[in-house]
Amino acid sequence: MVEASGLTVDVEIVEWLLAGDPAIRWQTLRDLQGAPTAEWRREQRRVATEGWGARLLAHRDSTGRWTPRLHGQKWISTTYTLLLLRQLGLPPDDPRARESCRLFLDEGLWRDGGINVTVTQRRSETCVTGIALGLLSWFGVTDPRRERLVDYLLRAQMPDGGWNCQRDHGAAHGSFHTTANVLDGLCDYADANGSRRGETLEAEARGREFLLAHRLYRSHRTGAVVDPRMLRLTFPPRWRYDVLRGLDYFRAANASRDARLEDAIGVILSRRGRDGRWPVPAPHPGAVWFDLEQPGQPSRWNTLRALRVLGWWSNGPR
Repeated sequence: MVEASGLTVDVEIVEWLLAGDPAIRWQTLRDLQGAPTAEWRREQRRVATEGWGARLLAHRDSTGRWTPRLHGQKWISTTYTLLLLRQLGLPPDDPRARESCRLFLDEGLWRDGGINVTVTQRRSETCVTGIALGLLSWFGVTDPRRERLVDYLLRAQMPDGGWNCQRDHGAAHGSFHTTANVLDGLCDYADANGSRRGETLEAEARGREFLLAHRLYRSHRTGAVVDPRMLRLTFPPRWRYDVLRGLDYFRAANASRDARLEDAIGVILSRRGRDGRWPVPAPHPGAVWFDLEQPGQPSRWNTLRALRVLGWWSNGPR
């Protein structure tokens, strides 16, 4: 057994994680082993030249796109391919990713300050705006137009602390999915020391309170499970929310360990297999460039994410 971020983990599981793709290895070194920064950054750089990251980059065309439309076919569009590269941890200084991210500002920035990549609606889409802000922030695109996305997202926050793409169509309650996409984007913006960091941190805190009021997946009125699909630990999550994604955000934001998270932590523990690993369910339907893992089998992604969440829960701030 080894100590991994305050959590005791079987050494065989750590070795199994380290035998995976560079995207898994560098995050295992950083998040579970507490390796020196220089060591995990060396491994992170391999994401651009080996394994899943290199395979995704090979599909990029000369215009910086993966599909003709930025937000076209799921899940191979430019939006979702860049999002997956960010989740793999493609180094933030990668010039190809930066060039592609600029397309959101050059072609998607709408007059209301958000991102509109559709051909039918005349308003921005809050989920995509949150995703775009996170991508621009992670990959270090400091174009001043990025701040317009921050303005849009701050205005779009609802009284209950959440966000909802359907607010312009009458929605009066935050959406778990939209809220997750915005919180991830704001978190990356704060980590990049954006100029509005103080305001966005306050918005994040209100967004976390929205999730906490629902115990991450329950009705705040009845306590019933809002949607059983939120209990499926799918990776990549795409635009969808689930309890592991929510908990991994709380960890990434270094949020306090609120007692209202205990229910969701119990869900994660209940999904652990007898071998100490977490399986992955079938992916969300849609086209992919290639499969990362096999459904129903032990998943390095879910095992890594679950272990680092449990490590944070055991040893994080209160």
